Amino acid sequence: MREIVFDTETTGFEPGDGHRIVEIGCVELMDHFPTGRTLQFYLNPERDIPIESQRVHGLSAEFLADKALFANVADEFLEFLGDAQLVIHNASFDIKFINAELARVGRAPIPLARAVDTIEIAKRKIPGARYSLDELCKRFGVDLSARTKHGALLDAQLTAEIYLELIGGRQKGLMLAPAEIAAAETVETIRSARQRSQKLAPRITAAELEAHTAFVAAELGDKTLWNA
Repeated sequence: MREIVFDTETTGFEPGDGHRIVEIGCVELMDHFPTGRTLQFYLNPERDIPIESQRVHGLSAEFLADKALFANVADEFLEFLGDAQLVIHNASFDIKFINAELARVGRAPIPLARAVDTIEIAKRKIPGARYSLDELCKRFGVDLSARTKHGALLDAQLTAEIYLELIGGRQKGLMLAPAEIAAAETVETIRSARQRSQKLAPRITAAELEAHTAFVAAELGDKTLWNA
């Protein structure tokens, strides 16, 4: 099963207020494991970037002035997504911005139902917890040292790690199974090697057995358990 984890950085909170995407980051998973394939775009939003937003992601209008427009990368972005399931932290936010950009270039919107929201999974798995990406990373021991500011590709990578933890701890049990099977097979091999194909011949002689039987009868008589 192919999945794409993606994240966006924006100039603000609402595309309806004219805010735009300034970065897109995508990470590919196959059968719940990262393939190493990623996609990232910095985008020229064709507008100013409020200082509050710059403090979050560190992207200025000057830095983005020579970057691509969404219209220039839309085809590559959609091709990378393909028909994969989407995994997003706070899916409604990113989907509404992506759909606003798609509408500008006359492309069909992405249904929200196509997305798996890691916040919703976390609410079911750990009710009452804090569900920000930072808090979930801390809960699961995911390294945050590189996250001095938000970044779409970095946050997509962190979301992928959180997602894998939420759906079963990266299938650690399955990853250990081959080693456990190999160990069990080794033990069984040793056991089989130690078993003799034929029983050893008894080392006691007939005379010794007869003497022992006579001794037991003379000393213990009917008290012995052997005669019970």
